[in-house]
Amino acid sequence: MTIAPDKSEKPDGAERRLMLVALLIIAAMTALRIIYASALELRTDEAYYWTWSKEAALSFLDHPPGIAWLIRFGTAIFGDTTLGVRFGGIVAMLVTQLLLADIVRRLTHDVRAIVAVVLMPEAALYYGLLMAKVAPDVAAIPFAVAVIWSLVRLAQSGDGRWWLAAGLFAGLAMLSKFTVVMFAPAVAAFLLVPDWRWRWLRSPYPYLAVLIALATFSPVLIWNVQHDWASFRFQGVRATTNYGISLRTFGDYIGLQLGLVGFVMLPVVLSALAMTAWRGYRRREPLAILLSTAVLVPFLYFLVKSLTLRVGDTWPMFMWPVGFVAAVVNLVTLSRENPSARMIRSGLFWMKTAIVSGIAFVVIVFLYYVVAPWNLLGKIDPIGGEAGYEQVAARAQAALDETGATWIATTDYRTYAMMRWLFRGRVPVIELNERGRFQDFRDPGMDRIKDHAGIYVGREPDNRSSLWASIPAKREPLGGVARSWRGVVTDTYVIEKLSGWTPELSPPKDSPLFWWRVLAFFPLSPLAGRGLGWS
Repeated sequence: MTIAPDKSEKPDGAERRLMLVALLIIAAMTALRIIYASALELRTDEAYYWTWSKEAALSFLDHPPGIAWLIRFGTAIFGDTTLGVRFGGIVAMLVTQLLLADIVRRLTHDVRAIVAVVLMPEAALYYGLLMAKVAPDVAAIPFAVAVIWSLVRLAQSGDGRWWLAAGLFAGLAMLSKFTVVMFAPAVAAFLLVPDWRWRWLRSPYPYLAVLIALATFSPVLIWNVQHDWASFRFQGVRATTNYGISLRTFGDYIGLQLGLVGFVMLPVVLSALAMTAWRGYRRREPLAILLSTAVLVPFLYFLVKSLTLRVGDTWPMFMWPVGFVAAVVNLVTLSRENPSARMIRSGLFWMKTAIVSGIAFVVIVFLYYVVAPWNLLGKIDPIGGEAGYEQVAARAQAALDETGATWIATTDYRTYAMMRWLFRGRVPVIELNERGRFQDFRDPGMDRIKDHAGIYVGREPDNRSSLWASIPAKREPLGGVARSWRGVVTDTYVIEKLSGWTPELSPPKDSPLFWWRVLAFFPLSPLAGRGLGWS
């Protein structure tokens, strides 16, 4: 793949063939994502977000409602199936690629550059495969890229109305994931550093854009006003928690980015971002400033944060598509500024290598999870470690049949989500604790819970938690069940009969049954919720 000089005429024969090859690759990779989405059972967080899609709440404790709406879109077409839950992510990937293609088309007018930027996401595991794994980040990515697309249109046209589009897309992105706010420094630099700053500071459009973003984001604000700003308190802990310097979590972050962006792709993109930032701030080029800052600021924030806290695998997911644009545009810019031929050849070589090796890696990972019979990573496998809940559900069903119980109880949201997913409404499922997660949820079926026996399904050793001191139910052990994937046991569960007690859906906020665990990455006591003001 080569990147040619600026061309305004129609693509020639070689370029049309290149475009056809790119379309075939995208079609094949989309088919892989559809197969992956259909073949693999949901992970626990995916099932948790699916439960949100069944609710009418304005927002949720953990995240804004965008992911619930995206899942609802897919299940409206394909029903409550794994493909239905994940279909929105597959569509989001294609929309993102269209936006990336149009951004690069406008900035380079180069077919080869356009082909490169649409294939780069296919070559990154984050997107080439895992856009089929629903998460709030997946819902946010198209809107986050659309913010950049709107500002590119603004810079090229000078039409201030594009600020309004950027505000709308920013609000929609924030309706999916709070971390998109990390684009704010890039937008501020785009506004203030170039020589046009006074024009836009005197214009009403940037201020109207902020109002539009806030209005679009208002469902989250309204829900939080009604619930003591619970989401912001919950997420604020992650921004402020400090467990002390840890090279392990730092290494985890770097390793995750290398694996999920690409062992070759990551250094290619980071080096391009550094050059783009140098050029942008030195020359006060608005778009170079925008593209580089939109990625480097969150990347460096997460890098610093990883010294004291494990950064979630999807947290940086929203920013790398902008990095792909910067990498391609930087290479075109270098070729047009006539640097050494050696630098251009080197850049082209590493770009090609990143794309080819990355796509090969994505295909290998796909084959490992969908076709291969082995478990090479044991209990730490990120997919296999959350598989096997069908075994737990089957044992729970047997216990229901044996005892005549009519509902299922859990004490962690992951088991709750998987039981609710696997039983699909046939049996009421309720998490006894962390009730702060379920504010504004519908009645789970209290007519089948009240004054009826239930079955408790819990991970060991949750059945011995001090939490049970607040639950006056009679407990009768019924045995246990192991959850395994490809011959490796990943977790064990206890099954108990509960009787003589009806769970409370809305316990007082000072109750241990209301508090939630504020972080999933470190073991916390049930009192963790007090750190959010429930004391």
